Amino acid sequence: MTPRTLTCQVISVEDLTPDVFRVQLEGRSEAVAHAPGQYLELLLDDETWVPFSIANAHRGDGTIELHIQHWPERSNSQRLREMIQQSQRLTLRMPSGECVLDETSGRPLLMVAAGTGFAQMKALLEAAFAANHDHPVSFWWAVRERRDFYLESLARQWAETHPNFAFHAVSETPLGGTFAGPRIHVHLGRIDEALAATLTDVSGYDVYLSGSPGMVYACIDTLAPLGLDATRVHSDVFAYAPRDPLIPESGDARTQGDNATPENGS
Repeated sequence: MTPRTLTCQVISVEDLTPDVFRVQLEGRSEAVAHAPGQYLELLLDDETWVPFSIANAHRGDGTIELHIQHWPERSNSQRLREMIQQSQRLTLRMPSGECVLDETSGRPLLMVAAGTGFAQMKALLEAAFAANHDHPVSFWWAVRERRDFYLESLARQWAETHPNFAFHAVSETPLGGTFAGPRIHVHLGRIDEALAATLTDVSGYDVYLSGSPGMVYACIDTLAPLGLDATRVHSDVFAYAPRDPLIPESGDARTQGDNATPENGS
């Protein structure tokens, strides 16, 4: 789809945590059509477009959901929040991005997000569930502490209602003994280390990654010895921070990453 510029109405702005807020927008259904996993750009001023992952699959009702990390100490972040709260309409450019769900694939899914990278994974998962994807779906979400699982209840709901779905919660601080449950698994530490300690073979999987370049490439380096197929791994990072080769030759130094995610979460 060719990107187009449009205006949308601000329906609601909701704090999910002190650091993350959700924005609901509405426009003409055909104008906001997008593939699951794509992102939009929001016009901040005459020269500045800010990218955000679209946090929902196309619903046909004209709605768009965004999850935005708020950094009070950053002037652009504060200006963006004030603009969204005060404006009735926003100017967008959409859709963009090649990290989209392959709805023709019947392969199991391995989906890995850090922080607000959850937004992109949410759209991909909604589309997979709607398509009755019945192969295993393994969703890994990495954060610093429990409050950063800003839609933990939704991930738990998926685990309860989809027998083929597993939620892997990765935190840098302990989550407590009551967090885990049926198809809900807890890991302490960095996401690449948790993947390495848990997985043994990803050769048959479609892999989707959303986070900072360091996090994405650290995960790729972890998964490469486990049979990762370079043609079946997807991330927006490949467009704005490409690495050649994507999967280094055996023995090359691994990229060091962390659980951080870009400010826009895309």
